[in-house]
Amino acid sequence: MPTRMLLTIVLLLIPYHLTQAGALETPRQGRLYFGWARTSIPPDRPVAVAGQYHTRISGEVHDPLLATALAVETRDETGVIDQAVFVSCDLAAIRRKVQEKVRQRVKQRVAELDVQKIVISATHTHTAPALTDAEETDLHPYDFLGSWAYRIPAEQKDVMRPAEYLDFLAERISAVVAEAWQARKPGGMSAALGHAAVAHNRRAVYADGTARMYGNTADPKFSHIEGLSDHSVDVLSFWRDKEQLEGLAIAVYCPSQEVEGERYLSADFWYDTRKLLREKYHAELHVLPFCGAGGDQSPHLMWNKQAELARRNRRGLSSRQEIARRIVGAVGAVLEDARRNIRTELAFQHRAEVVPLPVWQVSAERYAQARAVFEAGKDKTDQLSNPDYINWRVSRTLMARRAHQQEHPHYQAELHLVRLGDVAVTTNPFELYPDY
Repeated sequence: MPTRMLLTIVLLLIPYHLTQAGALETPRQGRLYFGWARTSIPPDRPVAVAGQYHTRISGEVHDPLLATALAVETRDETGVIDQAVFVSCDLAAIRRKVQEKVRQRVKQRVAELDVQKIVISATHTHTAPALTDAEETDLHPYDFLGSWAYRIPAEQKDVMRPAEYLDFLAERISAVVAEAWQARKPGGMSAALGHAAVAHNRRAVYADGTARMYGNTADPKFSHIEGLSDHSVDVLSFWRDKEQLEGLAIAVYCPSQEVEGERYLSADFWYDTRKLLREKYHAELHVLPFCGAGGDQSPHLMWNKQAELARRNRRGLSSRQEIARRIVGAVGAVLEDARRNIRTELAFQHRAEVVPLPVWQVSAERYAQARAVFEAGKDKTDQLSNPDYINWRVSRTLMARRAHQQEHPHYQAELHLVRLGDVAVTTNPFELYPDY
């Protein structure tokens, strides 16, 4: 299925220049307060691993999975102007029910925080715990991740089921939100734009007009790569003073899935990036990754593979480490300029709205195809191969979606727009292509 159909799960954070946010009224200037916190999110039991058609069970944490929180607030002589808490998780996605659980728990812990101002996103690693399995039944027709569910063998009693992991995850995220909120102190922020080649469009187009994800570019019928890639590295740096860098929020327009097929748990190239940044600056540096629009992007190379491999081998770097080297280089190239432009008072406004958007309609033809697949497999799901089983679930979801659309022709999308000084951050719950 096209990745842009992942409707309700992923919050992708896409910073852009202030001139694009002209519809907002000018907010009041205020003194900046911020707080950071981070926590580990892999459980201490084996889990199913998200991201592929087949079921992978892993108890090995190859490198830490983190939830990192940044709480931001501005104040003036009249009191609080506005609030935001950004949480980035080393996960494949964020489900709406996780967000709801977190908000309910934070509301009980932190009375002064407007929980609608909590924004939770994922780095889109394919080596993180799965968030659904075949036992879950209360699925919304737009919860596409519910279609991508795994059959966990019943005899594996030690495996933590996704439903239990969701509760574990919600507790960890709500705790880290509260910790970041309580850590708020005066400080400064600066913004800068760097560049690093991380993302590559993964859709190959052929002479007959067809396109394939990860298509063979050595095929004589290969024509071109379908779309663009965005090599921007948007950097927000947060300072207690000009000498104390406390944290970085970094947007890269690419999912973190360089090692997506492995059976262990891993934050992918963001682990290597955080490691290098902490070695370069200081050991307690907070790093909050934002995954920008990258629905048709991947860190995997589509061509020049041998030349790239030879260069990495000469440097003694893995593919993950090479990506981290580039991101850290982009940050380092702009950080001194950012240090000279720290602002402790700035305009801040955060709008969180539910916007009804017209949905892609399941056609009668597509419904008939889905129904045929569903009917053919409904009495023998245990005999279906892993890809066929997921296709059967997708077909069932499409049937439910068409019925839902008859009475609900709009998707209720939660969108956030944040102005923070001369920077805007927008969110959307879709896997948008960069040239959408």
